[in-house]
This record gives sequence, C-alpha cells and structure tokens, in this order.
Amino acid sequence: MIRKTASSAIASLAVLGMVSETAAGGRAVECYEQVNRPSVYETVYENVLVSPAGQQVEYVPAIYGTRERVVQIAPQRVSYEILPAVTRTIHRTVKVDDGGYSWEWRVIHGRRVLCKIRYKARYERVAETVVVQPERRRRVVIPAEYESVAEEVLVQPEQRRIIEVPASYQTVARRVVVREGSSGWRRVHVPRHCQY
Repeated sequence: MIRKTASSAIASLAVLGMVSETAAGGRAVECYEQVNRPSVYETVYENVLVSPAGQQVEYVPAIYGTRERVVQIAPQRVSYEILPAVTRTIHRTVKVDDGGYSWEWRVIHGRRVLCKIRYKARYERVAETVVVQPERRRRVVIPAEYESVAEEVLVQPEQRRIIEVPASYQTVARRVVVREGSSGWRRVHVPRHCQY
C-alpha cells in the first residue's frame, strides 16, 4: 500500500512537471490520465448457525386410575338363640266329685223322716296347657360382611424422555469484495496535431 502511494506521488510529480512544461510552451512527449477502478462486489450465500444442536428433556407425569375392590369388614360369626317351647291348650272333662250317699231330713206327707240320699258324680270341663315342643337352643351362622371400596392405583409411572434437537441453520446473503478498487495512471496517446 505504501509502495502504491509512492508510485502515485511520483507519477503526479511527473505529470505536473509535464503540465508546467506544456504550459510554458513545450511539446508533450507523454501524457497520462488518472483512472479510478471501483471495487467489484459479489453476493454470496452461506448457511449460518442460528442455534446449536442440543437435548431437551420432557417429563410425562404419572397416570393414576381408580380400581374397585371388595374388602371384608366383618368376619363370619356364630351365635345362639333360644326358641321358646311350643304349647297347646286342651280341654278335658274331669271328675270333681265322686258323688255317693248322705242322710238328710225330709218332710214327707207331713211327717219328718230321715232319708238316705244318693248323689251323682260331678264333672267339670277344664283347660290344660300341654308342651308340644320343649324350649331349645338354635345355632345361627351370621355370614361375613363385605364392602366395595375404591382405591387409587398407578397406571403408568412418571417418564422422562430426552429429545434430540438438531442444529438450526439459516441461509444469509452478504456482499463480499472480489476485487479492491484502485486508483492509477494510464498513458494517453496524444495525436500529432494536438502536440504543441
């Protein structure tokens, strides 16, 4: 870069020397003009990393459900109960007096006489309670008692999944310099009729 600047300065001095000589009435031997070459750009496309590859952990919570089950709330038991006697009332005729004989005074035809009197046996109907079946003890079996209850059960335990996340890229355009711009001098052909 320093060399290019130095050669530009020398060329400028040479031209200035020629110009002053021409202005003084001398004849141009060589002529130069300044040439500017612009920089040349080109658009290039490239993939740039937006986000790097990584891992993502995803948690799936445990799943619970309800299950019905039958539980025993009381065991089988045995007890005894007293059955009262079975009775029945019956009626029967019983002799309450055998009858027989007795002596008593009577008046017959105006005369008082002692008579032997016969009495018949006397019967009465009486009620009587009889036992048809005596009192007894009976064994009673009380079955076990059950109840349906709902309980929470684990259907699926908690899970952890690792998800691979790929890197993310994006295509971007940018302008790059293909050739740097430059500034220099180019020799100019001067026609003979233009020379002084």
